[in-house]
Amino acid sequence: MRTEDVLAAIATGLWRWDNASGIVSLDAEAARLLGLPAESQQLTEAAVRSRFHPVDWNEIDGVVNLAVAEGTLAEARLRIMDGHGRVIRTVRSRSKPLIDGNDYQLVGTLQEVAEQLPGTAAHTPITGDWRRSREAFLLDAGRALAEARSTAEVLRVAASLSMPGFSPDGLAVFGVAGDRLTVIGHHGHSQGDEGPFSSMALDTDYPAAEVVRTGRAIYLPTPDEYLRRYPTTWPLAQRFGRRSWAFVPLVVAGRTMGAWMAAFKHPVAFTPDERSVLTTVARMLAQALARAGVAESERELSLGLQRTMMPVLGPGIPGIQVAARYVPTGGGLQVGGDWYDMIRLPGGTSRTGGHGAGRIALVIGDVQGHDVRAAGLMGQLRIALRAYASEGHRPDAVLSRASRFLYGITDGDDEEDGGPRFATCLYLEVDLETGTVDIARAGHPDPAVRMNDGTVLLRPTAGGLPLGIVPDTDYPTTRLTLDPGETLMICTDGLLETGGHDLDSGWERVRKLLESHDGQDLEQLADTLVEAVHGPGSHHTTGPLADRREDDIAVLLLSRRPAGALLEAPRRTLMTIAQAEPERIAEAREQLRQLLHDWSDEEQLDSAVLMVSEMVTNVLVHTDGDALLVAEVACAEKARRLRVEVSDSSDELPHKRHPGEMASSGRGLVLMEMLADAWGVDPRGDGKSIWFELNETPSGKGCCG
Repeated sequence: MRTEDVLAAIATGLWRWDNASGIVSLDAEAARLLGLPAESQQLTEAAVRSRFHPVDWNEIDGVVNLAVAEGTLAEARLRIMDGHGRVIRTVRSRSKPLIDGNDYQLVGTLQEVAEQLPGTAAHTPITGDWRRSREAFLLDAGRALAEARSTAEVLRVAASLSMPGFSPDGLAVFGVAGDRLTVIGHHGHSQGDEGPFSSMALDTDYPAAEVVRTGRAIYLPTPDEYLRRYPTTWPLAQRFGRRSWAFVPLVVAGRTMGAWMAAFKHPVAFTPDERSVLTTVARMLAQALARAGVAESERELSLGLQRTMMPVLGPGIPGIQVAARYVPTGGGLQVGGDWYDMIRLPGGTSRTGGHGAGRIALVIGDVQGHDVRAAGLMGQLRIALRAYASEGHRPDAVLSRASRFLYGITDGDDEEDGGPRFATCLYLEVDLETGTVDIARAGHPDPAVRMNDGTVLLRPTAGGLPLGIVPDTDYPTTRLTLDPGETLMICTDGLLETGGHDLDSGWERVRKLLESHDGQDLEQLADTLVEAVHGPGSHHTTGPLADRREDDIAVLLLSRRPAGALLEAPRRTLMTIAQAEPERIAEAREQLRQLLHDWSDEEQLDSAVLMVSEMVTNVLVHTDGDALLVAEVACAEKARRLRVEVSDSSDELPHKRHPGEMASSGRGLVLMEMLADAWGVDPRGDGKSIWFELNETPSGKGCCG
């Protein structure tokens, strides 16, 4: 009797499914079971699929993929539909995948399952409740593993997973180091239990080693099965008292990176559905471990780059206190183009000739971009600036040479490199004995100074183009004086703009922080500034803009420490307005408003701003030189006094005139006579100085306020 006849007698049919061609071959009994004429035939996959219940087809598709991946049998129950969508019978399918490269054929049997008796529950591998529990579990597991950011977090999540109906009580994750098997982490074992498994050769007769070698899962439902297949290493596993084991490959991008062991104290049959859950979890676990490994490598590289490129400010310099912070942008490799530096300048003496604490240079800058290329250019530019500064060049010459250097190394960059890059930079040369600061600026935010009484001024400085845009650029120098107890802050635009701010609103946020601090502990102040941008409370200080642009942050603080008790010093600001920069008259008005931020009489404040505007405008219109503005708030006998001087190099003294109603000029001295408490014109050897004074009204803050 033929085999086909024997199988037909027990209602069992044969089928062959060719995945490459999509053709399904059926013998006569298999065709009958599918509700087709009882004769051998070949059908398309779509025609066969139409005979299965849609839900069952989705199940068999997953079971087949699992069997192909593991080289095991594919078993499932399927409901057969007629042409009108009615269930006519239930069949059981068992098939074996025959793999040929990337293609496979399924060869197996179909057997009719007897109808269940009324009132009894059908025992099927998959029930609706179990399926829903499995889907909910896999969804939660996927979400938890996706949120894990480190290998330790991934292992903690894996240990907390509670699989529906068959949760393991022992877990281990194995990795590969060369030709050795390593233990990345484990759960449900005592400390030190991993010892025998932590450096095992891959050719060892151990399930995890075989999984790594072959890329196929191994299921051991009983201790006898473990002993039969792995007698050499069975004594290592026997002492843990487990009853069933699953060793599943951890595969990422087609490469087996390790193995995952799930061990059970109760017997587990490892049905196709249970194997499907374990395989899915292993796939998610492998991806999570791969992501965590990449993230940890990036963090380590980022920290290494930061340690290499960010300077160590070194031991304290007598008479000053320095603090700095660098915070890379939130994503990716976490490296970027921001940097800061402090450079000991040659000579060892101040420019006045004294043998004081000497001179230092403070540098802060921002290379365009937040990638490795930006970090590399930043490192090169920082080295170049150090070299030019160490040669003794003045700030303007240092930036001119640095711009030519950056232009030279980026001029040939193509689009793949992001095109030519530029950099903003602020270079300050500080005389530690006198407190004079010479500043050259290349497209960078201006510095700020916190005075002894808490007043914070943004110091406008002359500037040039960012570095690297053109090969030859001039950078004018601005000088200011840092008095003992005052704190100088320089930063990149990330500190100002992060959180949806523009430069103006971001500066207001930083100014409030500087004013609220006592100015004593610079390390604490640096932390406060960064916390306001990146800390938990930063969402309370988000800006008015709709989009939130994250950026690297660099900030550098320097304070001159007084030698003895700090005496109350006048509040002072100084700035130069050049003939070619009449737009800086608006900056002069803003400087005066910041200096008088706590002045009690708003009308006096408006008068002072009006007089300063007239005085500076007269210099630019009626002379060929620049205007030097000096404004100072000091204590008088009963209240504070504002004194403003505007100096120029012309010997021609101003004349009081009586302009007509339509005249556009000639009112400067008339205004001072009307608005100032005192005013005058003082001739000097190299020009003249026009000044005025205002005494704060008695209701003002006063000298002790």
